[in-house]
Amino acid sequence: MIAEQFEQVFGTRPDGVWRAPGRVNLIGEHTDYNDGLVLPIALSQQIVVAAAARPDGRLRFSSTQGRDVIEADLAALEPGSVSDWAAYPAGAAWILRESGYDVGGANLLIDSDLPTGAGLSSSAALLCASALALLELRGIEVAPDEVARLVQKAENIYVGAPVGLMDQMASMCCTEGHALFFDIQAMSIAQIPFDPAAAGLQLLVIDVKAPHRHVDGEYAARRKSCEAAAAQLGVPSLRAISPEGLDDALARLDDEVDRRRVRHVVTEIARVEQAVEAMRAGRLRDVGALFTASHVSMRDDFEITVPELDVAVDAALAAGALGARMTGGGFGGCIIALVEAAAADTTLAAIEKAFADHGFTAPAPLPATPSPGASRLT
Repeated sequence: MIAEQFEQVFGTRPDGVWRAPGRVNLIGEHTDYNDGLVLPIALSQQIVVAAAARPDGRLRFSSTQGRDVIEADLAALEPGSVSDWAAYPAGAAWILRESGYDVGGANLLIDSDLPTGAGLSSSAALLCASALALLELRGIEVAPDEVARLVQKAENIYVGAPVGLMDQMASMCCTEGHALFFDIQAMSIAQIPFDPAAAGLQLLVIDVKAPHRHVDGEYAARRKSCEAAAAQLGVPSLRAISPEGLDDALARLDDEVDRRRVRHVVTEIARVEQAVEAMRAGRLRDVGALFTASHVSMRDDFEITVPELDVAVDAALAAGALGARMTGGGFGGCIIALVEAAAADTTLAAIEKAFADHGFTAPAPLPATPSPGASRLT
């Protein structure tokens, strides 16, 4: 279908079609830029990019959601030269050329079934799919983890979003039926089996319809607070603070807000380790309590939840969920809830009722199947 749409927009058939998935993080929020641990899964929802090489050094971007074509000169790309959604594929081209990869001009048509603003990392997926397309159009092979590192730089520098590396690594490196245990400090990954259905469980992902943005002051403020605390404590990052040393570290900090931020990060890293241990031991139900503890920490210490997220979590727990938490950068997006499979419908109904009672926009459930990372489709 996208090949036919590409031909309608650009007048030729594409040379190939590439995909990169969104992600949902099981646990480990705002730990990635603190050299911590994260545990995301890739979703079946994805960004798809149809592309064809051009000989003239021009980039032309379009989307199936709107047929306007945005053009840019490949050689003239620099941060700020392309804006809005097209900054992401333009940023992918920019970082590849800045890194010495001889990518050329191209036509790109983007399609997506990832809801934007839901905290499922549509931006990282767009960067990853665009970078893969631009590289493979020229026959350039780059390891998936290296693509992830490159496009993170593009999002940081070209787009201006101070995100960590989790989203890009999840989009590039996840495997089907597994969660990705990513140690940012060690730059190591491990695939952890994650099959809720086999345990009689279901992972609910629910978009609370309170869209968030990372390119804003709140995300940057949290990151700056963590960096300031690490500097005052004389450590390279908050990863250096152990749970056993947390009380001492908090006592040495001058600012009460920084204390709360540090407490969240240190305890959240510990929760990721505990979740991985439980999953490896086949104790998936035990992960539920860690979900809930994570949400309380993000609500009270990191202060990144909003009423829709809190109401959804509270309603899921009241309906009998084993655990629930907001997922993603915060200030909107999605919650996840680990529930008995037989109780999935009643849990969702309870959340919908709670939203109606509060006058919120109706939430939207999303399938959450642990899926493979980015690849070429055709």
